[in-house]
Amino acid sequence: MPISEFTDWPVDELSLEESWELLGTQELGRLAYRLVDEVFIVPLNYTVDGRRLLFRTGSGSKLLAAALQSDVAFEIDWYDERTAWSVVARGHLRKLSDVEARRADSLGLTSWLPTPKDDVIALQPEAVTGRRFRLQRS
Repeated sequence: MPISEFTDWPVDELSLEESWELLGTQELGRLAYRLVDEVFIVPLNYTVDGRRLLFRTGSGSKLLAAALQSDVAFEIDWYDERTAWSVVARGHLRKLSDVEARRADSLGLTSWLPTPKDDVIALQPEAVTGRRFRLQRS
């Protein structure tokens, strides 16, 4: 029996539009990426620009992942007492040119940390998926 036939099934797949809408409601997520034989996962703040996600970064592994066009996944989630949801965007990173990066300033993308973050990288996802969960918490 397909999952969709369970009327009380506690997990719902979100549409692409719902997933993008939820991405626009948050500012903090986790970026997972691979460099050679190591996998990294880091929290970072972001903003949505059309159908891409923008992040500020300094020199280091995230910028290298963008230069190598490494596969990445970005995840956000939220919960309360009755409901939870999760959205995952998968794709590749790309470092924005200085002209493109100035747009990030107009979108309010600033680093939450006082460390230099002069570069802006973009994730233009190849796939965005989301799920909503009905919780049974006591």
